Amino acid sequence: MANIKSFFNDIKLEMGKVSWPNKDELIGSTIIVIASLALLSLFVGLCDAGLSALVNIIMVKL
Repeated sequence: MANIKSFFNDIKLEMGKVSWPNKDELIGSTIIVIASLALLSLFVGLCDAGLSALVNIIMVKL
């Protein structure tokens, strides 16, 4: 039981050392993540559409 208590005390100490972002940093990081996700989704969608069209062209000729 002492080990468990020590474990949670250590967690509490480590969480106090964490450098938490302020509101502006958090909002900025969130916007960057959402924009990156949108660009990556667009890229994957375009690749998928292009490869699908290529496969359809190949399948029609066979």
